[in-house]
Amino acid sequence: MGRVAELADVSVRTLHHYDAIGLVRPSARTAAGYRAYAPGDVERLREVLAYRRLGFGLREIAELVGDPTTDTAAHLRRLRRVLLERRDRADAMVAAIDRELDARAKGLTVTPEEQLGMLGARLYDTIGGAYTATRRTDPRIAAQIHRALGDARTVLNVGAGTGSYEPADRTVTAVEPSAVMRGQRPASAAPCLAAAAEHLPFEDRSFDVAMAVSTVHHWKDPVAGLREMRRVARRVVVLTFDTDEPGWPDRFWLTRDYLPEFPAVLADFPPLATMADAIGARAEPVPVPWDCADGLFEAYWRRPEAYLEDRVRRAMSVWTRVGPQAEQRAVRSLADDLGSGRWAERNSHLAGLDAADLGLRLLTA
Repeated sequence: MGRVAELADVSVRTLHHYDAIGLVRPSARTAAGYRAYAPGDVERLREVLAYRRLGFGLREIAELVGDPTTDTAAHLRRLRRVLLERRDRADAMVAAIDRELDARAKGLTVTPEEQLGMLGARLYDTIGGAYTATRRTDPRIAAQIHRALGDARTVLNVGAGTGSYEPADRTVTAVEPSAVMRGQRPASAAPCLAAAAEHLPFEDRSFDVAMAVSTVHHWKDPVAGLREMRRVARRVVVLTFDTDEPGWPDRFWLTRDYLPEFPAVLADFPPLATMADAIGARAEPVPVPWDCADGLFEAYWRRPEAYLEDRVRRAMSVWTRVGPQAEQRAVRSLADDLGSGRWAERNSHLAGLDAADLGLRLLTA
């Protein structure tokens, strides 16, 4: 173990911890009783350390390296993709900084648009890099969405992101404005066009159904986007969020107790009734399972420790929108309450629930 720790540039204590939590366990022991790492163990350790140094939390790493459908080559391709994305983003920021420095040296005015361009104008370009780690298709939510698709054979996925919830048994066309998100779609995913929901480049009634999953709140004009979906498809299925109910921020302990800024994030978001009326839709609740595989904002309602992990939060647009001060305060308060037992006292009723209604709604028109 000491030799492996030296080669990997980690402490023996770290290796002991990985062994104790079942993340990387030496598969054999020497005659003298020392832990021995087989080639496969070293390979797994390499993957764990690579993900760790990219900022992934241990919980996400355990899921990634424990996925029986992903082999070593797939892990390497994923790591390579993440590194290239970070390199490209860093290169773009360096170039933008150089342009701004040059402009300021010449006494030129740098516009707000140019300043924000250095960081990437689209919110998805900020949070998109974390999606492959935490935003996976949850089979129970997927089943409800796919039931709503009915017998549709051609599907348009609007704001498609990395391709979660796209049905494998239909002909799918995807639309996604963010290059970062499009770049993370697997090679087997449906073809994806660069376009926004408000301006879909398709003729009327081109598809049997248009779907949109957890994306409407990112659109510049949600109602216009929904009407565009209605124009290009015979049916519309949308997973969105309900802010109509009085006191809706109190549905979820995270917004109720730790993040009072959350309502302001959705201050301009249309009421559910307005969105439903725009496309003639009915709404049904979408319960969030206690072990939800999709790391959306509400996913960890019975697993509060997850919100302490930076990698989990980075795939949730809420934290980017409320800003670092609110985020750091909320995380500190939650950590204190988890350590003292106050969170458990306040939320003891959650322990026996398999799913919770936290405001997710499925619109079907």
